[in-house]
Amino acid sequence: MARVLRPKDRDVTAERLLDSSMRNAYDPDVDIDWDAPLVEGKGFMPEERVSLYGTPLWDRLTPSQRLELAKHEIGSITSVGLWTEIVLMQLLARYAADLDPRSPHTHYALTEIGDETRHAIMFGKGIARLGLPAYGPPRVVRLPAKLFGAVIGGPAMFASVLVVEETTDRLQRSMLDDESIQPMIRMINRIHVVEEARHVRYAREELVRGLTSLRGPALELHRLVTALVAYAVINVLVHPGVYAAVGLDPREARAVALTNPHHRESRRWMAEKIVAFLTEVGMIGGPSKRIWQKAYLL
Repeated sequence: MARVLRPKDRDVTAERLLDSSMRNAYDPDVDIDWDAPLVEGKGFMPEERVSLYGTPLWDRLTPSQRLELAKHEIGSITSVGLWTEIVLMQLLARYAADLDPRSPHTHYALTEIGDETRHAIMFGKGIARLGLPAYGPPRVVRLPAKLFGAVIGGPAMFASVLVVEETTDRLQRSMLDDESIQPMIRMINRIHVVEEARHVRYAREELVRGLTSLRGPALELHRLVTALVAYAVINVLVHPGVYAAVGLDPREARAVALTNPHHRESRRWMAEKIVAFLTEVGMIGGPSKRIWQKAYLL
C-alpha cells in the first residue's frame, strides 16, 4: 500500500517557490562565460556514465576518443533535455490556462515556463559551444509527443515531467563538484539543478494532490502513460550518431550499450530517486510495471 502524502496548501507552496525564484535565480547569458575556451584534458561527463564504459569497444578507444564520445553523449542528453523543456512549456501553458490567474499557484506555473525558456536557450548555447549536432529524439518519439502534449494532463503529466527532470538531475548533480569536468558544463548543471529543485517540488505536490481520488482503470491509464514516457525518454537519451563521431558502427555500438551492465546500472541509478517516489505514491504498479523493468529502471 502506497503511503498517502499530504501536500501543503498549493498557494502556500507556490508563495515560497516564488520567493525562492526571486532570491535564487540565474541569467545564463551573464552567469556563464560562453567565450571562455574549453579546458584541455577536462571531461564532459563521468567516464563510468558513458554508455560503452566497461565494454570491449570502450577498451579499444583511445583516451581522446573516450573524451570525444563523452562529449557527444552529454550533447545528446542535453539535446533531449532541451526538447523535453519545450514540451514541458507547452504542458504548463495549457495547465495554467485553466487556473485562476490571481492565484500564486498559477503565477508559479508561469514562472516555471520562464525558467524553462532560459534553460532551453542555455542548453542550445551549450550544444553550439561544444560544436555538436542537435541530436534530439527521433521522429518516432517526437510525433507521439505532440499528441501527448495536446491531450495528457493530471497525474500522468506531472509524473512524466518528474521522470524526465529527476533522471537528468541526478546525472547533473554528480558533476557539480567534480573538478575533472569542464567548467562550462558544471555551471550549466548548477543553474539547472538549483532551479529544477523548485520545479520538482511543485510537480511532486501536484501529482500527490491529483492522486487522492484516482482509482481503478483511471489509475492504470495514468500509470501506463508514465511508464511509456519513461521508456521512450531513457531509450533516446543517447543517440546512435554519437558512436559514429568516434569511428564506431552506430548499430553495433548501440547494441553493445543496451546490453552493457554498466549502462543498465547507470539507468537505474539515474532514475532511482524518482522511481522510489512514484512507487511510494502508487504511480508504479500493475501491468505497466513491466515497462519500467524493460527500460532497466527497476
